[in-house]
Amino acid sequence: MGKVICIGLGPGDPDLMSVKAHRLLTNARHVAFFRKAGRKGKARQIVNGVMPESAAEYPMEYPVTTEIHFSDPEYNRILSEFYEDWTERLAELSKTDDVIVLCEGDPFFYGSFMHLHSRLQGKAEVEVVPGITGMSGCWTATDMPITWGDDVMTVLMATLPEEELVTRAKETNALVVMKIGRNLPKLRRALETAGRLDDAWIVEQGTMPGQQVRKLAEMTDEVPYFAIVLVHGQGRRP
Repeated sequence: MGKVICIGLGPGDPDLMSVKAHRLLTNARHVAFFRKAGRKGKARQIVNGVMPESAAEYPMEYPVTTEIHFSDPEYNRILSEFYEDWTERLAELSKTDDVIVLCEGDPFFYGSFMHLHSRLQGKAEVEVVPGITGMSGCWTATDMPITWGDDVMTVLMATLPEEELVTRAKETNALVVMKIGRNLPKLRRALETAGRLDDAWIVEQGTMPGQQVRKLAEMTDEVPYFAIVLVHGQGRRP
């Protein structure tokens, strides 16, 4: 019997992968990873040159990403079938050998593997190797602490309604906003209403080639998928 082992790859720089994740990957015989159809996949790109060339690859291609809004019941139905299918396939593979599943950042922090993890219970032995989160890499890229003293930090998804973004931005000290993309105009309005826009930074491709760190108020172009907005706390300090 083998195991399904999901390894957190960290924020993007392969050097920030844990020693355990690196060891498991360099000895892998079966490697599965999520990707959008027609793309190589960010997780697969991170391990390029690290993963053995002899390893069998299993690209798990999302059947839908932004084509249908996540509030549509059809979105959940299609993705549920996708996760069920890959649960069975990974469980079958693990009957004879370990299967490594790649995950950017940390698998249990908004990672897609969570949806497989819950379905694999009772069907296969599962191990999860934590990783440095993408937001950790991004706030380090700003060269400023994200929190001080008693600061409260809030993590938001830019997919939330604008009114909720405003309320939560007002109530917290430090702020991390993920899933930016097409939600950038809404997020900018919300931060401006909350009086936080001038203090907001956006980090694109954090720790990876092409990394950019900019003030959000000065940004006018589109945002790539790997982007995080940060508002640093200014709390108690000696």
